[in-house]
Amino acid sequence: MQQRKSKAASPPAAAAASTPSKTQDHASKPFVYDFGGPIGSFIIMWILPAVVIFLFAGCNASYCIDNRYDFVELYHVLTTTVSWDDLVHVRSIGVIFGWFAFQVLLERLVPGEYVQGVLLPTKERLLYKINGHTCFWLSIAAVAAAHFQGLPVLTYCYDHYLHLAVGSIVLAGLMSVFVYVVSFRHPDVLCAEQGTSPSAVFNFFIGRELNFRTPVTGTFDLKYFCELRPGLIGWAVLNLGMLAKQFELHGHVSLSMACVVFFQNLYVWDALWHEKCVLTTMDITTDGFGYMLAFGDLTWVPFTYTLQARYLVDRDPNLSIPVIAAIVALNILGYVIFRGANAQKDAFRTDPTGDAVKHLKWMPTKRGTKLLISGWWGMARKINYTGDWCMGLAWCAYTGTGSIMPYYYAIYFAILLGHRALRDDTSCREKYGDDWTAYKAHVQAVFVPGIL
Repeated sequence: MQQRKSKAASPPAAAAASTPSKTQDHASKPFVYDFGGPIGSFIIMWILPAVVIFLFAGCNASYCIDNRYDFVELYHVLTTTVSWDDLVHVRSIGVIFGWFAFQVLLERLVPGEYVQGVLLPTKERLLYKINGHTCFWLSIAAVAAAHFQGLPVLTYCYDHYLHLAVGSIVLAGLMSVFVYVVSFRHPDVLCAEQGTSPSAVFNFFIGRELNFRTPVTGTFDLKYFCELRPGLIGWAVLNLGMLAKQFELHGHVSLSMACVVFFQNLYVWDALWHEKCVLTTMDITTDGFGYMLAFGDLTWVPFTYTLQARYLVDRDPNLSIPVIAAIVALNILGYVIFRGANAQKDAFRTDPTGDAVKHLKWMPTKRGTKLLISGWWGMARKINYTGDWCMGLAWCAYTGTGSIMPYYYAIYFAILLGHRALRDDTSCREKYGDDWTAYKAHVQAVFVPGIL
């Protein structure tokens, strides 16, 4: 189910006139930092690029950390296999910037529906152009056409993987500086609450401006664009690159590779098919656009989420059909939970009296909103996260048990989803007060009914 459509004859910058908003005044109470505050965010900004490089150095065509955990060997590999020449490649940096520009061009030129976002503190609703699904298929078609014309665009993804990753780090860094600087262009710029802390370092990391738009760019929202376009579609293209490289090297595509690429690219397609649903997520409604989201969208997603496919190019485990079938079953179960829960919530938000959701139980709140306490959302408060994680675990399992490295995703994602659940719980407790306590009494589980 999708949110209600809100069409417009022309793409105005917002659906209603806005009232200028001031950045939040924190002088009245101590500022509560997330992510470890200024020190924590500073450390994270250095660790994230290092992790991206480590995942390549620790698992590539010539070496991959195995279950012996020989740390002396690992240290030798990390200090000898990655040089400055391995990191900086001008052409690959150009490819990354060109890919970003191509996605901007598609977003601007491809027709799309305009829908309203959530109500902002300024009492306005911004308009967003929805054409990501079409842009996804146009991007895949363009890359496929180039490949079948003999251009090595797909195998380039594997051959220059680290170069491309570093290029994306450069792009994310420059964009972070840009959006931070321009967020001071006017004192009435609408900033995220966390982005107006007393610390410039933390504000740079978390992002100051909530919705980066200018009169020149109109409805083009940089944060929203980066959330779904260059990195997410780039993830799908990189996966196809790994598949093409395996075929080039071995003359066939393994069942594990086919499953990883199919189910991960299905995940990407699903996100873009349900593009409007992202308008109500924390990234869009709450967080500013800074280093955290820029790096996450442009580097972390495409260049760490493709580790399973990259691993399989050189180290396919040749899993048996029954094992593959069991992993596929887990993958499908996760998708059913993930999509079913999200679709139910979206349908309820759209029309609580609709045939698909009118039977669900809910509790009223003093804010006037309704909280579901039955159906998928009566099982656990973050049941969609459970499905999301099950899919991620399945993607890792297709790589077998020869190395812990491809399982980084399941480990990282468990930490990420746990942290997001805590952030959401804190936010909802402040938003709903006693109603949130009452809601948690109805729905006690966070992830797994009766267990967790």
